[in-house]
Amino acid sequence: MFLSRRFYIVLTLLILLIAAGYLAAPLFNIGRWLLLVFLCLTMAEAAVLYSRKGIEASRLCADRFSNGDENRVTLQVMNHYGFPVHIEVIDEAPVVFQRRDVCFKEKVPSNGEQTIRYSLRPVSRGVYSFGSIRVFATTILGLVQRRFTSGEPVQVKVYPSYQMLRQYELMAIHQNLTETGIKRIRRVGNHTEFEQIKDYVQGDDYRTINWRATARKHQLMVNVYQDERSQQVYSVIDKGRVMQQAFQGMTLLDYAINASLVLSYVAIRKEDKAGLITFADSFDSFVPASRQSGHMQTMQEALYAQQTTFGETDFSALYAHVNKHIGKRSLLVLYTNFMGMASLNRQLSYLQQLNRRHRLLVVFFEDAELHDYISTSANDTEELFQHVVAEKFAYEKRLIVNTLKQYGILSLLTTPDRLSINLINRYLEMKSQGLLL
Repeated sequence: MFLSRRFYIVLTLLILLIAAGYLAAPLFNIGRWLLLVFLCLTMAEAAVLYSRKGIEASRLCADRFSNGDENRVTLQVMNHYGFPVHIEVIDEAPVVFQRRDVCFKEKVPSNGEQTIRYSLRPVSRGVYSFGSIRVFATTILGLVQRRFTSGEPVQVKVYPSYQMLRQYELMAIHQNLTETGIKRIRRVGNHTEFEQIKDYVQGDDYRTINWRATARKHQLMVNVYQDERSQQVYSVIDKGRVMQQAFQGMTLLDYAINASLVLSYVAIRKEDKAGLITFADSFDSFVPASRQSGHMQTMQEALYAQQTTFGETDFSALYAHVNKHIGKRSLLVLYTNFMGMASLNRQLSYLQQLNRRHRLLVVFFEDAELHDYISTSANDTEELFQHVVAEKFAYEKRLIVNTLKQYGILSLLTTPDRLSINLINRYLEMKSQGLLL
């Protein structure tokens, strides 16, 4: 049993009223009677609250959370009292969230139910532990609170962003990919497989007109072709210290993992085979390219516990193991982060060797905060020097793109928050232009 704040406020006022009886005698007797009534009401409320089981609460949430996304948690509170109660619900959310506001005040009708919903956004993968649900119930008097402990402690695994996969799947079903910047590019006249017949729209090549279908429909119809299928697309993820940099609470490694899942999903939908490689100071994980049923779940499990290391990345080990495990020419999408030309030059020879046997696309990151700082004005000499240094770093990123281009290596420089969309656009563009092989 807990005494509420209202109890102490009323008790303080009654004590002051009794103390005032030394100045006016009638106030002393009034205060004593009111104190007696107050204590009787308190005991009566406590007796009513403890007369039956009272309150039950349960938590509904997914067995696994999606990293970087809002995940819904639902609390259901059942009132078994024959009168309405006021409740204060505290859900013991995982400590990693550092949430102090998972506390809700509601009114539940007699023999009724109240549903409370809130969301949590994890920014790192792993196992998160929920505690119990604490419910503090009181009657309309609000003098005494009874605490109920419900819900079993549960553990929830946080996986790479699978909600993003569902989002792209729904957009693909409704043909809304272009609304998010994902464009479909057709390379007319060079496709190898027939896909469908559709209505002619302005811009379609007249050479693809299907005259038989046009005669039947009495309107222009064109053939649509698609690219050669069953090409291998490997996501190669650097887990070295350069991927520990954070953006909006998530590390670059987490952004790379989320983007690799989305790319693999789109590749499989395009009839390509998706695979996975992770490495740091040594070769780590390898998932052979496939598009069989359940392959996306296999990749999620492989990426679930991946963490960055504090060592320097060994690209020589990557080159040796890629040659050992991948015999067919494939598209290698390398997620890494070059801070400057010096870091690129140390690895350039290995990138060239990878690009000779495979098609290599190097994905690295722009510092969005750095660009925001460059766009501001310098107010004094110190800030002017800081702007010069910031512009030098931004220039070196662009110089890396040009250097890779000189050696015939494709690259993608993007901010972390735009990584998935820009990468899919680049993949579709390369596929339409026949650059995967």
